Amino acid sequence: MRHILRIRDTRKLWSYVTAAINGNGSWNDALLATTRIAELRDPRAVDSVSSIRRFLDTAGPFPFERNPGVKAEDLEPSLQAIMLEHQRATLGDSAVLADILARIPARRYDHGDAWVLGRLDAGARDSIRARFLSAPNEEFRVRYLTLLSYFADPALSPLLARVYAAPDSFGVPKRYAVRASDGLLWIGTREAMQALLDARARAGARGVYADSSLWHGGYDFLTNDSAAVVARTGRWLTEWIDRLR
Repeated sequence: MRHILRIRDTRKLWSYVTAAINGNGSWNDALLATTRIAELRDPRAVDSVSSIRRFLDTAGPFPFERNPGVKAEDLEPSLQAIMLEHQRATLGDSAVLADILARIPARRYDHGDAWVLGRLDAGARDSIRARFLSAPNEEFRVRYLTLLSYFADPALSPLLARVYAAPDSFGVPKRYAVRASDGLLWIGTREAMQALLDARARAGARGVYADSSLWHGGYDFLTNDSAAVVARTGRWLTEWIDRLR
């Protein structure tokens, strides 16, 4: 992973994508490579993305004969992130933020948009926070909470911890409180890890997630979310808190 994220030659990075599409490379490596391409903002990558998109528009549901398991929707978010990072360099963060915000109510955004949104300045964090708190219905409260989870700003830790500990008070269905957990993990500081641990303890003491309909695989919500932290980060929260001191 470190090797790929240190490469500065976009041609080498695209070779990882090609290998994955041809079925003889790792898809995870391909996704890391496209992330690096987006970060580099090489203008030549825009031409590559445009070419790939034209191909995908006419290639049908299984565009890659050598690897039919890869579909257009698997690649499109990465292509979108590359284009948006280039637009950040040429148009500025305010223009990119305005574009993404305009598409959210119409549900015309994807993971690539969300990833770039979480990297924007120009008041992006405050804009999404305000929209989450004033969302007109449950669907968009969940959507804006999910988008908040892409920001790595420690200033969001208190809000995300409160959402996790008491999702009802924010109008968020309990099963979607994992978005707040994801957000705290993405922030990744010791304080964020501790905030999640404390929020989990408060929720457990109050029986917030005691509803059996939230159970999965024979385990309750909090146990499943605790296990998911290990799956997402490789360590228990307590381990991370000790390591981040």
